[in-house]
Amino acid sequence: MIEKNIQIAAYVFASILFILSLGGLSSQQSAKRGVYYGIIGMIIAILATVLGEEVKGGYIYIVAAIGVASVIGIILARKVEMTSMPQLVAILHSFVGLAAVLVGFGSYLDQHESLPGDPEGPVKHIIHLVEVYLGVFIGAITFTGSIVAWGKLEGKIRSKPLLYPGRHVVNILLVIACIVMGVLFTMQDGTNGMLYLYIMTGIACFIGIMLVMAIGGADMPVVVSMLNSYSGWAAAAAGFMLGNDLLIVTGALVGSSGAILSIIMCKAMNRSFFSVILGGFGEGSSAGSATEMEGEVTSINHEEVADLLKEAKSIVIVPGYGMAVAKAQYPIYDMVQTLRKSGKNVRFAIHPVAGRLPGHMNVLLAEANVPYDIVLEMDEINEDMPDTNVVMVIGANDVVNPGAQDDPSSPIYGMPVIEAWKAEEVIVMKRSMSAGYAGVENPLFYKSNTDMLYGDAKDSVEKILNYLKN
Repeated sequence: MIEKNIQIAAYVFASILFILSLGGLSSQQSAKRGVYYGIIGMIIAILATVLGEEVKGGYIYIVAAIGVASVIGIILARKVEMTSMPQLVAILHSFVGLAAVLVGFGSYLDQHESLPGDPEGPVKHIIHLVEVYLGVFIGAITFTGSIVAWGKLEGKIRSKPLLYPGRHVVNILLVIACIVMGVLFTMQDGTNGMLYLYIMTGIACFIGIMLVMAIGGADMPVVVSMLNSYSGWAAAAAGFMLGNDLLIVTGALVGSSGAILSIIMCKAMNRSFFSVILGGFGEGSSAGSATEMEGEVTSINHEEVADLLKEAKSIVIVPGYGMAVAKAQYPIYDMVQTLRKSGKNVRFAIHPVAGRLPGHMNVLLAEANVPYDIVLEMDEINEDMPDTNVVMVIGANDVVNPGAQDDPSSPIYGMPVIEAWKAEEVIVMKRSMSAGYAGVENPLFYKSNTDMLYGDAKDSVEKILNYLKN
């Protein structure tokens, strides 16, 4: 058992490591170092908490629980494919929400803040009840909302938004009901308010379900980011309930960073941040464009693509979720290396919401050892598109849709996109002409400077690479 002062010092050191971890994750070059900071900080936090004065005993059970959970986590993490990483993140958020709910109930049943003879006892008691109520409320919304997000990403739940007239009014009335019950809850003695807590938990779970169900599948990257923020605030609420300063700090870091990331992504999607919180975000994402497609779709074969790449001086590759599904990042890396050795200027253009998770494409490319300096963001690459000879769109769809700029009737109108159509030649690699995750037809496929290369992305890139080498 360690003294309180040593525990506080350990918490401060762990908090610094968590801040350094978030700072490290801000760029690909320092991301691995940031992960190590986070791991070390979490180990210190766990040891300082378990060996603290607050833990009176039961070390065997705590160590056993940590050991079993660690083994399960390692097994699951090793089995999960990169394409399923968004689902894993979503379901982990649900665990944080559930933990906050359970901690809230446990803290309410074990009330020791209001001590006899303490003049501030009643005030402390009310503050504690508010902490419990808010923690359970946020945790319940995070729990069910994250499960629905997992279901949408996994394909277990339809990606189309579930909309019905007056849904916002219903949600507001439910929140008001929770507030009223919260007031009644704080007026109860002992554990007599358990019924209010049960009812509020059920309502909050329903709100979490309906908020995420009302969000279109194409907007799931922002939803995952928002749920990350919710899980942070749920953890902070649990910290208040347990009186754990480190949990409060860590939860606040996660909650605020997730909110900031969500705001950035909302700007990239041309969406309102508050519409994410209120639900109904991306409600038009399932509808197709009302504008009739003009032009003719033309196809190209692998040898012709190789010839275009041999003649090109400037090449931009736009990866999307299709690349992740096909695991094409590895042959793409080999192709890029071959092209760069022959003097080509090859770069990647990454849209902020490409894939199903913030930074999804960056992670996949880093996994294949693609150099960081040739991976550029949308804003950095768009101005170079008119001077680009060939753009290869690999498994991307909505993020290169010109309808976002040209078609006011399109559900994605106003969303910033990668302006691939401005290049001399565009090669779109897809399995078919099917619409993207937003369910919107792409006029890019019908433009005169665009050719379709149908088939599996990995197989197609390998064939192109073979022609390049021979």
